Amino acid sequence: MSHLRSLLPLALLAAFALSPLAVLAQKPIERDMSPEEFKAAGLDKLSAEELAKLNVWLGRKIDTAATEAASLAKDKVEQENRGFFHFGKSEPIVARISGEFRGFGKGRNYTLDNGQVWTQIDTATLVGAKFDSPEIRITPSISGNSWYLAVKGYNTRAKVERVK
Repeated sequence: MSHLRSLLPLALLAAFALSPLAVLAQKPIERDMSPEEFKAAGLDKLSAEELAKLNVWLGRKIDTAATEAASLAKDKVEQENRGFFHFGKSEPIVARISGEFRGFGKGRNYTLDNGQVWTQIDTATLVGAKFDSPEIRITPSISGNSWYLAVKGYNTRAKVERVK
């Protein structure tokens, strides 16, 4: 639940950041510029029809930019918070454990080279394993928000929970 609260400011920030773009899309350029700016840009030489077409074009450009910015913001939030939430994506998180891996054990923390930290929450074991920076895959469960860590080359998986 605390992670939901941390996403709220990001969502609000994205909404506020994009709201000026939406306002600009509805406001004709001649109302957004001072008369001096309008004349200095040579826009006073346009006919009413040309000015209307310019405003339509600017509106499309601003809408496109706002849509792209919103999509990038959404992707960034999902990528940074993947593991805390499922987001409906089934692709695994592929990374390496930073440092030495000494097998599975309930309560162990696994720090990844991407900065994420996961804690094992089940009793799965992988005895005798000792590697430096092994490649791992963390896959989401088919339903719910459960995640499973597997070390490349081994079939044993441990149920994990992202803590950072």
